[in-house]
Amino acid sequence: MLTINALYEGKVQGVGFRASILSLAKGYEVTGWVRNLADGRVEVFASGETSEVEDFLLSIRESHLAGHIENESVIPSTPDTRVRGFRIIP
Repeated sequence: MLTINALYEGKVQGVGFRASILSLAKGYEVTGWVRNLADGRVEVFASGETSEVEDFLLSIRESHLAGHIENESVIPSTPDTRVRGFRIIP
């Protein structure tokens, strides 16, 4: 089991970034969320089997979103058993 927080910097707000992340997440057995941060970054919280989370992150890097990402930071996080599914949060 792997749980991460990923922060994306660049032109990641106002370009459909969160909706695209949500769409990508549907292809993997991950739970979590994606949200905009006030400082212009986008945060992704994802949890699942290690291979699923790693493949999900790779799919983000290899998708059309790559052109919007200037920096990605991924750090381990604590699982949240209350999270069900994957969604966009405010």
